[in-house]
Amino acid sequence: MTAGWNTWDVTTHTGMVHLPSGLRIRFGVPGAPLDGFTWRDGLVRLGHHTVDGSYAEVTVEAGGGRLHLVMAGGPTDALYVRAQGTAGVLVVLDGWRDTGVAADGRLVRVGGEPWRVATSVPAEGLELEFADEVDLYVAPDGMPGDVRDVPAVLRRRLAEAERTTPRSGGWLGDAAAAATRAVTWNTIYAPDLGRVLTPTSRDFVSAQRKGFYGSWALHAWDTFFTGLVAATVDRDHAREIFGQILPFANEQGMVPNRVSDDRGTTADRSQPPVGALTVRKAYLAGGLSDDTRDRALLTSTFPALLAWHDWWPRARRGPHGLLAWGSDPIAGDLESATLDRTKRESGLDDSPMYDEAAYDPDTHTMDLADVGLVALHIADADALADIAGVLGETEVARRLRTEATAARAAAGPLLWDAALGGYQNLRADGKHDPHVSPTMLYPLLAGMPDPERAAALVSRLLRPETLGGDPPLPSAARDDPGYEATYWRGRIWAPMAFLAIEGLRRYELTEAGRPLVAALLRLFLAEWDTHSHVRENYPATFGEDVRALQARSDGLMAWGGLLAYLAYGELADARQDGWRFAHPGEPAELANLPLGDGRLSVVAGDRLTVALDGHALLDAAPDVVVTAYRRTAHEVTGIARGSGDLFVSPPGAGDPVRVAVTEDPKRFHITDNDGGMPA
Repeated sequence: MTAGWNTWDVTTHTGMVHLPSGLRIRFGVPGAPLDGFTWRDGLVRLGHHTVDGSYAEVTVEAGGGRLHLVMAGGPTDALYVRAQGTAGVLVVLDGWRDTGVAADGRLVRVGGEPWRVATSVPAEGLELEFADEVDLYVAPDGMPGDVRDVPAVLRRRLAEAERTTPRSGGWLGDAAAAATRAVTWNTIYAPDLGRVLTPTSRDFVSAQRKGFYGSWALHAWDTFFTGLVAATVDRDHAREIFGQILPFANEQGMVPNRVSDDRGTTADRSQPPVGALTVRKAYLAGGLSDDTRDRALLTSTFPALLAWHDWWPRARRGPHGLLAWGSDPIAGDLESATLDRTKRESGLDDSPMYDEAAYDPDTHTMDLADVGLVALHIADADALADIAGVLGETEVARRLRTEATAARAAAGPLLWDAALGGYQNLRADGKHDPHVSPTMLYPLLAGMPDPERAAALVSRLLRPETLGGDPPLPSAARDDPGYEATYWRGRIWAPMAFLAIEGLRRYELTEAGRPLVAALLRLFLAEWDTHSHVRENYPATFGEDVRALQARSDGLMAWGGLLAYLAYGELADARQDGWRFAHPGEPAELANLPLGDGRLSVVAGDRLTVALDGHALLDAAPDVVVTAYRRTAHEVTGIARGSGDLFVSPPGAGDPVRVAVTEDPKRFHITDNDGGMPA
């Protein structure tokens, strides 16, 4: 992963670095800043970018001209590039991180080793200019290859990228491309750590790109959400991302809010406990049964996730014995143990929910028990128990399930406001706080209400004047006195939306959730189609332009891809009991999801078809919904509901089995021995 050519350098989209040599090549427009292309300035369109850098395509504007780059690097030492510029092309070769590079005739010496730089238009040196178009071939001297190979290599690499990269169409639009590129374009290399990182945004973490850190930073829940989106792109890459923040946990098990090269680790605070939720979701989506899922993802993360889970009740007991956001006093850190830091632990930095809160120095927490944190911690226990069950940790699983049951029983009555008919944050004085945000839907994730109460809660909160409307799920309710349609005071945030809608799905509240997903998808696609952006947060009012720096909405943040992820779930959603496949009501296609079994594709048209590596698994009438679908080498099981017919392919060779579906759930069990019959 750390060898060869890739966009390792956080400072630029328009160039590649070779590791381990350190040779860097960058492209620009003559007379314009070489690295001035960001989502704020000059970035026009992000094209394909494979995880390994074997293909990357980008278009930028600068100096009155447009530059289009196609780069084919990857794990080999050879780089093939076509650069086209309407105002010329500038090529600069140098050494990354103090690597010595010198021109030597038609060669370039990198740390003393000779490299060949061949161009379709003759030129020599470390800084080259071309009128409009040039092909380049860069490789160690003596390595077979030539600049004349560039067109063929680029065509071949593009075809391979298109064959293997997630793809979407119809109702989903270009959502898969957007979510994928927000992951792959954000992968960088951190020399001081000696490893690859995928921060949720390369711009956000780079001071040279008007970001907030030196050259890299990781945040806790950002990392887990990025890993979940990455699981739809490449399972190995996703596992690496999930593991990036966990080694920075302290001895007590606390995963820090943030760690960076120039500002160190936040020793006083953590961030919302979404690790087990996202890891479990990625694991389930990685195969059609436990036989083909990524067990290594669980074994590599479970110990740290369990330690983090157990840290919360030890360190964050607030009012009424419930969990509350906090900040520990740290010697020499004058900003620790303050209300501002407790807000930052929530991840919702300026949410109006905390406007009237205070810091309690005795508990090191807010004086406000938080519905969102309580619910997430319970959901974390459920997810960890499921993971422990897969890993054979039966005693740990039993302990976690007992803990979750007890927490639901204790917290539910305290946080339920009978007069309001909903869960509310609880003040130290015993009064419920009136502020409302999507965190009030998180109890659904935790299984806290009974089905009747859940439905009533959703109906009340999703009124247009509260959390419904279009676009839906603002980070503060529209009828909340603190609503301002800015940052965490009203903008639409993909992580909040994901957690809220996952809760609705736990209760099978499909009719309530589907319009939300559709509206959020429209919002996501509008930013991508217009600006090539996957945003940190999205405007809560139509027509607002959030591109300006002061708007505080990064333009290429991987967790924004959660809005695409939610839309995928309307067609194909991996759940604890198995996969759910359904027609979204409009023509749609989702292809090339990476599973341990192969690449999964779902097409919704006149019928709903599900295929693995091109071989049909299911063929259903549009009103048929399949749930609890599992497929092993020897059997296929599931439940069908709705109206119409369903054809299920057996696990081995054989004709599909027809299942007649009615409104009553129809279970099917098909084996590889006898062709099977519906159970």
